[in-house]
Amino acid sequence: MLADEHAWVVVLAGGIGSRFWPVSTRERPKQVLPLAGDRPLIADTIERARALVPDERIRILAGEHLAAPLRTALADFPEAGLWIEPRARGTGPVLAWAAFRLMAIDPEAVMISLHADHLIRPVGAFEETVRAAVRVARRDGALVCVGAVPDRIETGYGHVEPGEPIASGEQAQAYRVRAFHEKPDAETARRYVDAGYLWNTGIFVWRASVLLEEIRRHAPEIRDHLPLLERGPEAFFDSVPVSVIDTAVMERSARVATVGATFEWDDVGSWEALSRTREADADANVFVGAGRAVDAHGNVVFAEAGSVILFGTDDLVVVRTEELTLVLPRARAAELKTLLNALGET
Repeated sequence: MLADEHAWVVVLAGGIGSRFWPVSTRERPKQVLPLAGDRPLIADTIERARALVPDERIRILAGEHLAAPLRTALADFPEAGLWIEPRARGTGPVLAWAAFRLMAIDPEAVMISLHADHLIRPVGAFEETVRAAVRVARRDGALVCVGAVPDRIETGYGHVEPGEPIASGEQAQAYRVRAFHEKPDAETARRYVDAGYLWNTGIFVWRASVLLEEIRRHAPEIRDHLPLLERGPEAFFDSVPVSVIDTAVMERSARVATVGATFEWDDVGSWEALSRTREADADANVFVGAGRAVDAHGNVVFAEAGSVILFGTDDLVVVRTEELTLVLPRARAAELKTLLNALGET
């Protein structure tokens, strides 16, 4: 547990996780599915949040359509901890709104922003890293991004270019951020790893007041709508355009630091991720649910209904629900939005 009594955790739990279609839907989003283990992703996230702060300082940010499934997945979580965003507007507006609300409760609040769909272990190392990030955020007034040390070449993640080191007072190392780099191609990603760049985990720590200051200084697309929060969240969310906190604020601010994660991290972003989050058999096949593989290698299977038998197949994703079966190459798992557009499912 963090010693800082002004530390708060906000959990971004919006979205439907379309890259996990057909299991993840608007009515049952990926946050409430057991994709990284035997429990819903949101349950694992709240367990990590509880290692940092008590329940009264945890807030989950999500749309009204997600309220019921989240409450079902988190039966023991306080009702007051669920903050409903009136309309989906991206991480920029929703984190601005959360900072505004926290400032009204606790003017000294330090926000720890987590995503509901990450794999993080062990929890002790996660707590250690966040403690260092909180120290830097409070002492230096920095917007802190937690950066993960790459263990592979990854084109699906943004990268953080560390600058000069700064003292964190903890085992985790802190740096000024020289630049953020968006998702690279494979060769560029290899150069980033060789140069010591970190993955941008999307885990952020900042004083709520500093985030609002930097929004007012650098993000007019959000700043110009902040006065509407005095009238309530509906007016703000009806007016503010969609934006992402990374590009709206983090890439523009000169007050950005990064703390290197001392924990294992993975973004559970597509079916292919199950090859890393679940135990595989001797032929690198991963099965969630009933099934068997014969002369088959490197497949990912998620069977909610019935059983899946694979014979002579390599590197496929197979998803079976009560209604349908989806089959695609693992290499194209991140392209499901393209398929959904073609099917008219978006």
